[in-house]
Amino acid sequence: MGIVERRKRQRDEVKSDIISTAWEMVKKEGWNSLSIRKIADAIEYSVPVIYDHFENKEAILLEFAKKGFRQLSTMIIKAKQQHEAPAEQIRAMADAYWDFALNNIELYQLMFGINMACCEISKAMPEQEKFREIVMEPINEMLGTEGRNNTNACLKYHTFWSIMHGLISIKIVGNSAIDSELNKIVLDDAISGFIKNLT
Repeated sequence: MGIVERRKRQRDEVKSDIISTAWEMVKKEGWNSLSIRKIADAIEYSVPVIYDHFENKEAILLEFAKKGFRQLSTMIIKAKQQHEAPAEQIRAMADAYWDFALNNIELYQLMFGINMACCEISKAMPEQEKFREIVMEPINEMLGTEGRNNTNACLKYHTFWSIMHGLISIKIVGNSAIDSELNKIVLDDAISGFIKNLT
């Protein structure tokens, strides 16, 4: 192995150490407690070494947000591909979205700025646009099938996302008046109503 390859491998290993250490800190203390200094202390590197790999804390957060949107997109694609009918695709994607959010709470909080000081992280990210395109496809198909081309498909996408995000946010922030089972029943009912409105 040449010097260039060895340096690249070492650089990649340091970056990986930074990311995995940051993730462990987030799991223990939450996103808002994350700092470059804490990461440097935890992995026993100097602060400039961290800055050599990431411009600032926001760059680390962006790395995680991209990862989250890639994982979410993979899950909803898999769910969507299990069904032919657009209505069933929408239901399956809603369930996959729900499962992702509740099994990856820390990532979801970062992706959408729940309980965080910084909520601009998800803007202008190709990974987020891919998620939007996946969800839009069956919505457009249903609107087109029923001759509803004059309906604003973008509005319908935002309605879908608002339903999902609203119910998940209620669940994440811990509204004890609504238990998990009831919350999922509300989700299923809301998605059924959403699909009915598309036809």
